[in-house]
Amino acid sequence: MNRRRLIVLAVVVVLLLVGIFTRGFGLMPGRPETELSLFGNVDIREVDMGFRVGGRIAAIGVDEGARVTSGQLLATLDTATIESRVAEADARVAQAQAGYDKARNGARAQDIGQARARVAAAQAVYDNAQRDYARRQALVEPGAISRGLWEQTRADRDRAAAQLAEARQALSLLQAGTRREDIEAAAAELKSAQAARTSVTTDRSDTRLVAASAGTVVTRAREPGAIVQPGETVLTLSIDRPMRVRAYVAETDLSRVSPGMKVQVTADGNPKTYRGTIGYIAPRAEFTPKSVETENLRTDLVYQVRVIVDDPDDALRQGQPVTIRVVGARPRHED
Repeated sequence: MNRRRLIVLAVVVVLLLVGIFTRGFGLMPGRPETELSLFGNVDIREVDMGFRVGGRIAAIGVDEGARVTSGQLLATLDTATIESRVAEADARVAQAQAGYDKARNGARAQDIGQARARVAAAQAVYDNAQRDYARRQALVEPGAISRGLWEQTRADRDRAAAQLAEARQALSLLQAGTRREDIEAAAAELKSAQAARTSVTTDRSDTRLVAASAGTVVTRAREPGAIVQPGETVLTLSIDRPMRVRAYVAETDLSRVSPGMKVQVTADGNPKTYRGTIGYIAPRAEFTPKSVETENLRTDLVYQVRVIVDDPDDALRQGQPVTIRVVGARPRHED
């Protein structure tokens, strides 16, 4: 009897243990899953660097594999030709400046004095001619003077009057100063010359190729002495900071992740576990990319996820496949 009870008790214990480990033979809900694994690659971020202006390369200061910092000088062009353009632009600005100053300041006191002297001289000539005219007018009719002399006297009087009027108008122009339209035209010419100089000096500054951000030189496409066209690639720079990882989350797991969640990033053959943060989740779905699709996943919809690695090092390389573990993922909702 005792043996039978022991057998029954053993069977009950075994069934109880099996029920616990199988979650009630699949009928009881299990512990919510709070970890999610995603798979992706470290983003490849490269920039092709070239001069905005064309010319002959004078020097390249970095080689492939060199680490560069933001603002570091990488290469230069020969500036002999452009320096002559800068000098020419400076001369044109100086000339336009002088013309503008002359128009704005008006006539000098010496010019006005000289114009007054011309008026006085013209007045004296006119007065003398007028006296001759008045004296000889009464001698014409009696025949005391010839008709030719009288015509000459009248012509001299009219010419002296015209010269006096011309001198007075010249003095009036100098006293009135430069017209507003002439000043505005001189100012516009000065601005045009200054803009041309700014353009040339900008071209001169663009003969220096500097790194826009820190990174690594991966390609040195040209060498010193080569003639390059504007925009032609001279160096290719790999930007690895900040380091980004691109992964994809299935539509069924989309509600389990959100921007700001902390993740762990690992790579094959690398013992280090990197810390990261989900920075972006695509607002629209796409079909599984060919780089990660399998026959079973070919028609599944996924959302792109971007992870920013907080503590990258040189062991984590661009394009490298990685695994992202979202330890704090929300529980999966079972239907």
